[in-house]
Amino acid sequence: MGFTVDPEIQRATAGLVAELGAVEPAPVGDVAARRLSTAPWIERLLGSKPIPADVERSDLHCRSHDGEEPRLRWYRKRGDHPAPGPAALYIHGGGMILGTIEDYDGQVAGYVAETGVPMLSVDYRLAPEHPHPTPVEDCYAGLTWLHREAAGLGVDPDRIAVMGDSAGGGLAAATAILARERGGPAIASQILVYPMLDDRTVEPDPELEPFVLWSYDDNATGWGALLGAVAEAEVEASAAPARVEDPGGLPPTYLEVGELDIFRDEVVEFARRLGRAGVPTELHVHPGVPHDFELVAPAAPVSRRAVADRLRVLCSL
Repeated sequence: MGFTVDPEIQRATAGLVAELGAVEPAPVGDVAARRLSTAPWIERLLGSKPIPADVERSDLHCRSHDGEEPRLRWYRKRGDHPAPGPAALYIHGGGMILGTIEDYDGQVAGYVAETGVPMLSVDYRLAPEHPHPTPVEDCYAGLTWLHREAAGLGVDPDRIAVMGDSAGGGLAAATAILARERGGPAIASQILVYPMLDDRTVEPDPELEPFVLWSYDDNATGWGALLGAVAEAEVEASAAPARVEDPGGLPPTYLEVGELDIFRDEVVEFARRLGRAGVPTELHVHPGVPHDFELVAPAAPVSRRAVADRLRVLCSL
């Protein structure tokens, strides 16, 4: 019978294409063309999200592995804060080559407004200008900063999660692997929204290819930018988390992905391996939807269900 697209997602996608124009496919490896062609879509899907009036933001910095100081943005609800409470490190998406904390400002502030859980967003440096390990080291530096400053922020260091979408979900998983390898800081949970986990997902699946929003060529470009000339046999799990040999001891994990997302199989396999290693794991595969589905059609029932699950997991910290 074959796959079909959720009708709400299909209508919303057609409307966006009519409004913004289709994104012209760029050759594999052409990062500049992708940055240019996706900018209007990023602005339309993310930039239009308002900052809730009850969320306050402040910009800070942390020191990364190479002495540079990536920017952080701290979000919390205004008013009194019974201490100590949970918090989450948020890592934005963008295929390793796109995105800033400004792009995700409304998205992160919305999570904070809905849950009351404060978040620290990391403006990690992007590939190819900054290949592995710089992006994950920037994220790890943000995690370390959050733990170090937890008392002053009213945060319980035993209730800190890492969360991210797409490339940010992959970097969140990689940060958890790095923290395990280095003996800390502790992570209470990892919340991985259609995460980019496996550099080997570059061969097109003809059943999926007609539906994808993030394509196999896009994926090859993102991974190529991050890994550079690293040989396939030498790719580290802190770059591509699907390569982790033993996922035992990683934090309890929430995973979600669309049925029509090229990341589907790698996410399902990662969940299977986590479960077999004794890691508490919750997995959702949403039928009939591609990558970024809830941004394309936020009012669709499937989008509302997915966001509600994210909020539930954040509130459970």
